[in-house]
Amino acid sequence: MMMKAGFFEKAHHIEIKNVAIPEPGPGEVRIALKKVGVCGSDLSIYAGKRKMNQATIIGHEGFGLIDSLGSGVTNRHLGERVAVEPNIPCGTCRFCNEGRGNICPDKRVIGVLEDGCFAEYICLPEAFCWSIPDEITDLQATVIEPLAVGFHALKKSSIAPGQTIAVIGLGAIGMLLTHLALQLGYKVIVTEPNAGKTEVAVAMGARSTSGSAEELNFIWEKEEVVGVFECAGSENSATLACHAAPRGSVIVLLGISEIPANFIPLKITREGITIIPSIIYDHPHDFEQVIDLLVNGVIDPTPFITSIYTLDDLQTALDQGLKGNDIKIVVEIT
Repeated sequence: MMMKAGFFEKAHHIEIKNVAIPEPGPGEVRIALKKVGVCGSDLSIYAGKRKMNQATIIGHEGFGLIDSLGSGVTNRHLGERVAVEPNIPCGTCRFCNEGRGNICPDKRVIGVLEDGCFAEYICLPEAFCWSIPDEITDLQATVIEPLAVGFHALKKSSIAPGQTIAVIGLGAIGMLLTHLALQLGYKVIVTEPNAGKTEVAVAMGARSTSGSAEELNFIWEKEEVVGVFECAGSENSATLACHAAPRGSVIVLLGISEIPANFIPLKITREGITIIPSIIYDHPHDFEQVIDLLVNGVIDPTPFITSIYTLDDLQTALDQGLKGNDIKIVVEIT
């Protein structure tokens, strides 16, 4: 039995191939994938900004139906709707033992370090395949993973609802974080050069600011911003966050850039600014809580899905994503 899968071969080139359908191992389930979101990290790989050692099936924001059970799996059923949690900690290192599996050096990273979700089937440990209640639509389920990234960052900041935060960058993570924060009772100020994305955030209830680091610092001080969330993933936006952060605030770095940024140590120290890294999410708590928010109708990411493509058109979808105008692109597998 064969399946269709999209392999990243080299920068700006995806090859759709027919390969063997995988079989689930002990403790695993096989998912017949239905929809997969395009992540900024997928775009970074596709653009050649992240080195890959071999041709890989990329993609990790997967949703589908369980269609086969590995040995030892007894509490799951065929046809069960599931969302993929694509970062799988080893469970034995000191970071995992400290409850910090998100920084496990040996974690499996689906769609990067091993084949991912831009394919018709994938096999994963059952604990990392989240059952989706009927109250959640297929499209909503496809966006659970990036929602968990934003939720984790809010939680890690320790900022209370009712306070004001600033979000730099309105890609998918920045926009979903803005949506989460507004729905949970935070006040949000956004900084984003794309006028269309800014309009979407403002329509949700956010306010917009722009300007130099000095100008933003003045505005954010006046608005009593207590947290700056860097979501653009560039060295320039990380530098901006460090220079513009108000006195006593928290800078939360979500964006991923391999290019050095800069900050002024005196400002950070003298003004009591805290810099916090936020990478992916905690297993299992963040997925659980995001699913609860969706079930209870507190959040709805559906309006942020701006384009839908088929697996055969994966390369076109990624080319479109690199233009920077979409918020969230979804690829339909079947």
